Amino acid sequence: MPFDLKQKLSNNHNIYGTCILSTSPIWSKVVKGTGLDFVFLDTEHIPMDRTELSFLCQVYTAHGMAPIVRIPSPDPNAACMAKDAGAVGVLAPYIETTGQVQQLVGATKFRPLKGERLQSVLSGKEDLSPELRTYLENFNQGSLCLINIESTVAVGRLDDLLSVPGLDGIVIGPHDLSINMGLPEQYDHPEFENTVKEIIHKARAKGLAAGIHFPAHAQYQIKWIREGANIVLHSSDMRLFSQKLSEDLNSIKAAVGERQNLSDGSELVI
Repeated sequence: MPFDLKQKLSNNHNIYGTCILSTSPIWSKVVKGTGLDFVFLDTEHIPMDRTELSFLCQVYTAHGMAPIVRIPSPDPNAACMAKDAGAVGVLAPYIETTGQVQQLVGATKFRPLKGERLQSVLSGKEDLSPELRTYLENFNQGSLCLINIESTVAVGRLDDLLSVPGLDGIVIGPHDLSINMGLPEQYDHPEFENTVKEIIHKARAKGLAAGIHFPAHAQYQIKWIREGANIVLHSSDMRLFSQKLSEDLNSIKAAVGERQNLSDGSELVI
């Protein structure tokens, strides 16, 4: 069941997923047999309307793979819409303040409570009755609240960000983080590696899940799992298709003496 994601993370198990760009219903049958725990649907960078998102969430849920949806911005209304579509987890991009995290927790853990009442609860001015708290916990059972760490500002405020009650985990955006650090795509740079280690170690020490999304290079995933990452978000259907097709065509062309095209799809960045 998709709701096993939260339980797996609570039990310190790894969860495995990839980014899905294709909206084809047939594609879900192919993905089903790959051993994934979740699919990552990215509405920040990929043009996808609410109908398409809802369709994909329902299809992948039916196949036993939990949808984790990245919303376009740290907007609690967008988080609620993703949950309404069927997202098990919501990932918000480029988080830098505790206020942003708190609002996302409200949208993912206290639905359908909204407005001033919700703000009073989040600020600690109001305590929920046992009956209402139980209802909201059941209503949002298994819901994951995740944030992207993608800037040096976020790294500098990491202790505070990770201390917001209701947050379940973080996912590092290596492309944006490396650029923000002035080290564009220098994923082997010692400063970048030390920063990633710091993020993962602090999150795991707080009892939160941690992951990093690399569009390619499985060896990077292995490296960071060994450092404690347990959200394994690897590549995308578009990237993997491009890599495999390039490899096969290069092999065929080499065998018949034609010029090879050595592209592996590495120019595709999500």
